[in-house]
Amino acid sequence: MKRAPKQPAVRLSQLSHGAGCACKLRPALLAQALHGLPAVVDPRVRVGHGTRDDAAVYQLDAKTAVVQTLDFFTPMVDDPYVFGQVAAANALSDIYAMGARPIFALNVVAFPSQTLPVSILKKILRGGADKAAEAGVAVVGGHSIDDPEPKYGMAVTGLVHPGRVLTNAGGRPGDVLVLTKPVGTGVLCTAIKQGKASRAEVRAVTAVLTRLNRDAGEVFARPALGVRALTDVTGFSLLGHLLEMCEGAGLGARLHLSRIPFIEGAGALAAADVVPGGTRANLKFVAPKVRFQRDIPAPLRLLLADAQTNGGLLAAVPKAKLRATLAALERAGTLVAAVVGELVAGPSRVSVEL
Repeated sequence: MKRAPKQPAVRLSQLSHGAGCACKLRPALLAQALHGLPAVVDPRVRVGHGTRDDAAVYQLDAKTAVVQTLDFFTPMVDDPYVFGQVAAANALSDIYAMGARPIFALNVVAFPSQTLPVSILKKILRGGADKAAEAGVAVVGGHSIDDPEPKYGMAVTGLVHPGRVLTNAGGRPGDVLVLTKPVGTGVLCTAIKQGKASRAEVRAVTAVLTRLNRDAGEVFARPALGVRALTDVTGFSLLGHLLEMCEGAGLGARLHLSRIPFIEGAGALAAADVVPGGTRANLKFVAPKVRFQRDIPAPLRLLLADAQTNGGLLAAVPKAKLRATLAALERAGTLVAAVVGELVAGPSRVSVEL
């Protein structure tokens, strides 16, 4: 029988309506909100919102482009220091997903000052600062508001050579899909929120949530490996972000379920219906463009649509460079280096096979 971990006096996960990236606006609603917005015509904008990429890229000159992202969310864990770490790592991930190097960040804070002690906020900010320092990033300021629901994140600025920008739209048929973290943070964070996560499960998901994507990002950014497309797997799920990759390139994809790594306990929790609302919304949104092999059970379908927080990087790697890429990821010590599928010619749909 599972033994629940001892809970802190203030459980941050109980103060939020969602959990981490699972509290994002639903993809269908976001698509409606963005529809019809003016197109960006500035030629210096290398990447805008048109392909739903991970960050914006603005070219300064022939050798320098600025990469900018903003990410914040509600608590998905109870420990305020860990929450700060996760939020910072998640925001930094968008920079790595563009093949760029982060250089500085600004804090984004919403805090219920009338109901929580300032010591909680100090721990959140310390967690963010320590994780940014691990990445070699300076936190130079920020903005805060008083809010009944705590939220934290960062605006992060990075640099990249204009000729080395990696987007989610450059894949080609035959490229191999490589994933660098196991899937299931949304389900595990919901279990934490509901008091259903064991100590081992809390440890397992915390190790994923707090892990920077720096090592994987630096590997994929190496020009010699020829990575053609890159994204990070966050709130819209593995399926959702893969579909964005497919739509950007005008291709389809195959996923091999047996090759996809899951966090310890995620499968059992999904089977027990411990699933965030964002995950269910993701599955509904992608369903028209996903074909599941008939005997794939419902809990595994949900996990493929699970709303991830600070998930891994997903890269489209030329088949000829796969061995070198996997060896480089192993040397870098990424959590996993899983070959989960491939891009294929055809309409922008995903086929999921056992």
